[in-house]
Amino acid sequence: MPQAKTSRVTIQDVAALSGLSICTVSRALRQLPNVSEHARARVNDAAAQLGYKASSAASRLAGGSTGSVAIIAPTATAWFFARAVEAAEEVFADGGYDTVLISLRNRPTVQQKLFGDLAGLAQRVDGVLLLNIALGEAEMAALAASGLAVASVGMHDVPWDNVGIDNEGAARAATNHLLGLGHTDLAILAGSETGAPSLVTASERRRGFELALSDHGLTADPDLVVDAGSSIEGGRLAMVELMEKRRMPSAIFAGCDETAFGALMALREFGLSAPENVSIIGIDDHQMSWFLGLTTMAQPVADQGAFAASLLIDRLHRSGLPNPPPAGPPSSHLLETKLVERTSTIPR
Repeated sequence: MPQAKTSRVTIQDVAALSGLSICTVSRALRQLPNVSEHARARVNDAAAQLGYKASSAASRLAGGSTGSVAIIAPTATAWFFARAVEAAEEVFADGGYDTVLISLRNRPTVQQKLFGDLAGLAQRVDGVLLLNIALGEAEMAALAASGLAVASVGMHDVPWDNVGIDNEGAARAATNHLLGLGHTDLAILAGSETGAPSLVTASERRRGFELALSDHGLTADPDLVVDAGSSIEGGRLAMVELMEKRRMPSAIFAGCDETAFGALMALREFGLSAPENVSIIGIDDHQMSWFLGLTTMAQPVADQGAFAASLLIDRLHRSGLPNPPPAGPPSSHLLETKLVERTSTIPR
């Protein structure tokens, strides 16, 4: 999806001009410690050139404000969400907001209950940050009409600010890496494509996998498309099923690094390994990926959480002014991914 144009100067613009991460820029702009003087100077120079000013929660109206925001995630245990939550919480804290973490625990009933009582949620918080939540039309409409300020990570076609990556493009690039190494018999271990998923990335990554195959005149073998969820245990079970009940491919695209870790565990249980027996690539660049030698598509997880939190603070700041200026249309920002080639993939 193309990035929406916006006239507002954002923290991403400052990061791009300064050559630093969004997290570092956020800390520097808010005068926090653990930022070198050199980095702080670069951020200040870039902000001055762009005319960017960090929002201050101190200028919010006191009346009717809870001073809190909710971060809603499909699960609180997966690495991606833990990283995004931590970065977002730091930005919210810097802006003077308390956070309420709400985990949907990957259960549709929990999601239905939460979105069925948004009036109750609005009594507790001023805004919500959604992390890769798959919403139905009724849920999206209810949230948009709730009066809550909203921002999100990893969602598309939403009526609020969003930050994410091109999941389809990242999966396509990962698959093209395998194809470029001469592998044509490919499996995918990823999220389920059936039912009502709580994540919005699975279908996009599978589509990128299929598009890359199509570019090379290939199609996905149904026997090599295995539901693995997005966990280490899910990846392990999916790999066991592939080896015991299906067949071993030449290479595997795992929908996230944790799924790839599970696949590597299963290979070891069977006395096999990557890349000697099969090449494996993931998406994330989890901190354990370097240790395990996993080739992956790196994404800036912390920067997505920090950037989205900054956008939400901007909205809250505007709404808290006595005569709020026009907030402008919702913006969509896609951050870059890149291939990090390690030892888990080799030519066929």
